Amino acid sequence: MTSTIKVAVLGAAGRMGTNVCVAVEAAPDLELVARLDAGDDIAGGLAASGADVVVDFTIPAVTEANVHAAIDAGVHVVVGTTGWDDASRGRVTEHLARRAAEGTGVGVLIAPNFGLSAVLAMTFAAKAARYFESVEVVELHHPDKVDAPSGTARHTAHAIAAARAEAGFAPSPDATEDGWEARGMDVEGVRVHAVRLRGLVAHEEILLGNVGEQLTIRQDSFDRVSFMPGVLLGVREIGSRPGLTVGLENVLDLS
Repeated sequence: MTSTIKVAVLGAAGRMGTNVCVAVEAAPDLELVARLDAGDDIAGGLAASGADVVVDFTIPAVTEANVHAAIDAGVHVVVGTTGWDDASRGRVTEHLARRAAEGTGVGVLIAPNFGLSAVLAMTFAAKAARYFESVEVVELHHPDKVDAPSGTARHTAHAIAAARAEAGFAPSPDATEDGWEARGMDVEGVRVHAVRLRGLVAHEEILLGNVGEQLTIRQDSFDRVSFMPGVLLGVREIGSRPGLTVGLENVLDLS
């Protein structure tokens, strides 16, 4: 990359995209070269812009296609759009491997959350989960969010489940016999509850319990501007990280 990183933003007119554009324009080492939205020619726009990195804050229905278009164009990608699963991430990994074999090393960062407080909360929860008999996750967002549970909560639950499996922990005790719909989604044995409420932005609580004690880890994002330091960190770092990276904690070396 050149000393000034050229950045394109997909979903530039959206809530997150607008903030990303402002943050990129304010950063002395970054240059905003394209604002792309629904209906635009993504491949053509990236080629015309000469972007080094594209930031995707679109919607789950189109984000994977956007990432593949960027990989084909040889442009690094920072993704904040949720809705990814093992199959879609696997397809990206395979595409990146083919490009690497052709001599084009492209990096893709998919981050369920760019808030530093959220990333730290997820990391702390995974470290604590092996010491508590019970653990549940509650995520709280604005009612305009299209997916539930959030990508952040799923990522948190996956990390907790992996830590507990490694430690040989049994599932959290639960004597529920009926009314399972009230117990939240089961994400690898971790119950995840989603709240959608006007006035909220993005919040998460991880509740961990033993007999006689409880640990609560909570993070609150009150304004989308709080996600921008993480986004800009991803933009600056992805060029030196070929292949697929999932989670900002890996960029922060917190894993």
